[in-house]
Amino acid sequence: MTYQSPKRNKLGIVGGLGAIGGADLLMKIIKSTPAGGDHEQLDISFEQQPFDDAGAIADAHYNPNHRKFYVYNTLKEMERRGCQIALLPCFISHSFLGEVAPEVSLTVLSLVDAVQDKLARDHPEARRVGVITSSYVRKTGLFDRALGPSREVIYPDDDVQSSAVMPAVYGPAGIKAGRLSGNSVEWLAEACENLASLGADVIILGSTELPILIDTLRPRIATPILDVNQAYAEYALAHGGAGRSQPFKIGVVGGVGPAATVDFMDKVVKRTKAARDQDHIKMVVEQNPQIPDRTANLISDGDDPTIPLYSTCKRLEADGADAIAIPCNTAHAYVARIQSHLGVPIVNMLTETAAHIRAAHPEIRNVGLLATAGTVASGVYQEALEAVGLTLITPDAPMQDRVMAAIYGEKGVKAGFTTGQCREDLLAAIKHVRDKGAEAAILGCTELPLIAPDGATSEGLPVLLDPTDILARKCVSVAQGTAAPSAQTA
Repeated sequence: MTYQSPKRNKLGIVGGLGAIGGADLLMKIIKSTPAGGDHEQLDISFEQQPFDDAGAIADAHYNPNHRKFYVYNTLKEMERRGCQIALLPCFISHSFLGEVAPEVSLTVLSLVDAVQDKLARDHPEARRVGVITSSYVRKTGLFDRALGPSREVIYPDDDVQSSAVMPAVYGPAGIKAGRLSGNSVEWLAEACENLASLGADVIILGSTELPILIDTLRPRIATPILDVNQAYAEYALAHGGAGRSQPFKIGVVGGVGPAATVDFMDKVVKRTKAARDQDHIKMVVEQNPQIPDRTANLISDGDDPTIPLYSTCKRLEADGADAIAIPCNTAHAYVARIQSHLGVPIVNMLTETAAHIRAAHPEIRNVGLLATAGTVASGVYQEALEAVGLTLITPDAPMQDRVMAAIYGEKGVKAGFTTGQCREDLLAAIKHVRDKGAEAAILGCTELPLIAPDGATSEGLPVLLDPTDILARKCVSVAQGTAAPSAQTA
C-alpha cells in the first residue's frame, strides 16, 4: 500500500513509556516512509523524558496518574518544539487520552484507530479478535469499546494472563527488563496458543513492546498476529496530515481594564446557550494591567502600549487561541498595526458595533460616542461608523471632561465606583449627545456599561449600545461556527 507522507508536518513520538516500543515504532516509520533519500524523510522529534513509574506493574490495580502527567508534559514540550502531530505508543496512555488531548494544541493520532484501520485492511473477515495486553488495559475495556460490537474481543484465560502474559512483559525475565529471548518468548507463545484455542481469527499484541518479538512468534503460531507498531507507523503516514477537531478557544486581552475583562467574560457566558459546563466556550485570559494607558499615549506623551498589547496577543496565540478579543475600546486604535503580525484574527469590537447598529437599527443615522478622550481623538470609531453610512456625534469639550471624570475621576468607575457622581456624569453626557441629534449612544469605554443608567431609553434618551456585549455576542457566534471574525480584522 502506498502512503502519502505529511512532509510539512513535524511529527513527535512520545518515548519512554516503554522505551523499546517507542524505538521500534520510530524505526518502522522510517522504513515505511516512501522516501528517495534522507532528505525526504519526515521531520520527527523523538521526545523521551525521565519517567519513573516506581517499578509499577500495570495490573488491575494500577494507578495511571503519574503517567498522565508524563504524557501531558511531554506533549507540551513537543508543542514547544513545533510538532503538529504526535504519536503515543502506549495502550495504557490511550485509555486516558480523552483527558489529555483537549488540553494540547497538537493532534495526537489514535493508536487504537490505527489498529482498527489495520484490521479492516488486512483482516476484514476477522470476527473474533484475540488481544494480549496488560491486566490494566484489559480492565479499562479499551479494546472492547474500540473493536465492538461488530467483532468479539477475547483475552487469554485468567491463569494464562497471570502466569504468562504479565511476566512476559513486566517480570524480571520479561521484555521491559530487556529479555528478548527465552522465557519471555515462551510465555507469549503460550498466550497466543491459548487465544488460538479459544477461536481467535487474529491476534493483537496489545503492548507496544511485544512486536519486538513478532518475527520470533509468527513461525510458531498458525493464527495471524497483528503488529501494532507497524499499524501505527502506516496510520501516521496515511493520516498524519489530518487534524483533530479542537474546541474553539477565545483569547482575551485582559486588564484593560480589569473590571471590563470580568464583565466581558460574564457576557460571553450569559450569551452562550449551554445545558452543562462542557457546552461553554473555552477562554484563555492574559490579565495584564501593566499595559500602558492607551488614552495617555494617544492624547499626550504616555508610553506606547503597542508592543505590550502585541506581546499579550502573541502569548494568547501561543496558548492556542483561535481568535482574540480585546475588551477595551481605546486599545482598538492599535489593532491595525499589530493584526498583520498575528496568525489569528482580532475580533474588532468597533467594526462589530458599527455593523450591529446598521443591522439592528437600520433607521438610525446619527450616533453619539461616549468614550475616553484617546478613543475620540484616534478617530477609530468615526472611521468604523462612516464605513457603514453613520454620522458620529461627540460631546463638546466641557462634557467630554465629565465623561473622562466618570471613567478616570476620583469617584470614577476605574476607581471602583458604579453609582453617584460617575453615573450622574454619564447620564448628563447621554442627554448632551441626544440634544445634539444622536439617535443612539455608544458606551465606548468598556467600563461605562458598568455604570450606565437602567432604563435610559424609557426616559427619552437615545438607544444605548454596549460594545462589550456586542463583542461577546460576536465571539460566541464565531466560537460556535455561525459567524467568522469580521473581514476588517482578517
